Amino acid sequence: MRIAVLGGGNGSFAAAGDLVLAGHEVRLWRRDAAAVAAHRAAGGRIVVKDFNGRHEVAVALVTADMAQAVRDAVLILCPAPATAQADIARALAPHLADGQVVFLPPGTFGSLIFAKATRAAGNTADAAFAETGTLPWLTRKHGPFEPAITVRARRLPTGVFPLTRKDHALAVISAAFPDVIEDCGDALSGALMNAGPIIHPPLITMNAGPLEHFERWDIHKEGTQPAIRRVTDALDAERIAVRVALGYGAPHFPLANHYARDGEEWMYGRGSHGRLTDSGDWREHIVLTAHRYMLEDTRIGLSFLVSVGALAGIETPLARAFAAIGGAVCGADFIAGGRTLASLGLGDLDRDGLQLLLREGFR
Repeated sequence: MRIAVLGGGNGSFAAAGDLVLAGHEVRLWRRDAAAVAAHRAAGGRIVVKDFNGRHEVAVALVTADMAQAVRDAVLILCPAPATAQADIARALAPHLADGQVVFLPPGTFGSLIFAKATRAAGNTADAAFAETGTLPWLTRKHGPFEPAITVRARRLPTGVFPLTRKDHALAVISAAFPDVIEDCGDALSGALMNAGPIIHPPLITMNAGPLEHFERWDIHKEGTQPAIRRVTDALDAERIAVRVALGYGAPHFPLANHYARDGEEWMYGRGSHGRLTDSGDWREHIVLTAHRYMLEDTRIGLSFLVSVGALAGIETPLARAFAAIGGAVCGADFIAGGRTLASLGLGDLDRDGLQLLLREGFR
């Protein structure tokens, strides 16, 4: 299958390398022309490192030309942070064609941003937009072209916009990720599976002292203590309450299952937390005011959860509190300046109107 991967970060390089290993033709798009030139000079190679060793592959194309990257691609994969979605969506919008599937792992309701950008560009292509709850890989780059994959996802609950294109979209995505993709309904359901805004805001705000004191600190190891876990579970309960109030059924993929030794398997499978901390790749230098855990997961992810909670009639005090603390750290109003239904242009819709949009798309 021909797949276009958009972005140049950890997730995009893991995606490109792993999908080539699986036998797909992969084109890699990046905005940074200098980085594209450097990668081309290296032969477009990517070295994937995992528990089986090192695997050198080459992508079919590395380009800064979006039209060239996505032409005739069946699947367009965008693992870029939510902070980059609007710019990438505008670049992609004129070039989408009938039948193409755009997959955001994860999305934070970015599927609506991509669909709206396509509509604003006057593109009437019959495309589908999907998102899931996490990256398909726990990964960090060890070099400019070397993604190290610690864990591959075992379960990826995925929602589709519009819902009428779900069967086609899930079939295409499943061809790239066999036996991993699970139908969770519409795109809002997929957005409310996003684990980043649940796990990361408590870890960085409740570890703010050591993060600013030590040169490197592993928030998933020394920073994940029982008190913080209790708060994380309570924050996750707010997310699940919003899902239930909106009529979405189980499984809700509670984050507690990520740490559990038994019970229902979480997205990364059993034992993934231990493999993550054992890798040492998450012992890192985090600048609170600049890191994506703050600017993406806290500002965008929690503002979105608060907004959808208000529509569902569910109080989200912890989500509001962590957004407020993060905003204070960064000197900004994360709720007002984040991602809400109103900022997405959906503020005038009631629940019935939103469900109709999710089902039918923009007509």
